[in-house]
Amino acid sequence: MPLHILKLCVGCESIEDLEEWIAMRLDEKRLAGEPAEHGHTTRMVPSRTQEILDGGSLYWVIKGSVQCRQRILDVRPFTDDDGIGRCRIVLDPEVARTEWQPRRAFQGWRYLRAEDAPADLGKGARGLAGMPPQLRQELAALGLL
Repeated sequence: MPLHILKLCVGCESIEDLEEWIAMRLDEKRLAGEPAEHGHTTRMVPSRTQEILDGGSLYWVIKGSVQCRQRILDVRPFTDDDGIGRCRIVLDPEVARTEWQPRRAFQGWRYLRAEDAPADLGKGARGLAGMPPQLRQELAALGLL
C-alpha cells in the first residue's frame, strides 16, 4: 500500500494557481534547454522512500483544505551549494483534484496513510471541479464540501 506526503501549498490561492505555476515553471525549463521536469524541494529527506515510490502522491493543502494531489515519481536527496542536505521530490505535472479535507496549518510535510487520504473527485463530481475557486472556498468554509 502506498504512503503519501501531505504538504502546505504556500502562496497558492487555488488549484488553478498551482496549475498555472507548474505550467510556467515547465515553460521556463524548456526555454532554458533543461529537462521539463516538475518537482518540489524540501529540507528533510523522507525515511520511508520505498513506500512513497510504491504509488504515493503529494497531497496539497490549499487555504486550509487538502484539495488536490500530484503523483510522486522520484525522491532525490542532494546537498545544496551551502552544504545543507535537501530533497527534491519529483512530481507528475498533472494535478488530480480530490475531495476537500480540512487540515490545520503545520510546518514541513507529513506522511499520509493511504486510508486517510481524500479520494479523487470522480466523474460524478465534475460540477465541483468546474466551480469557481472562490465559490468552492466559501462552500468549504460553510462545511458544505
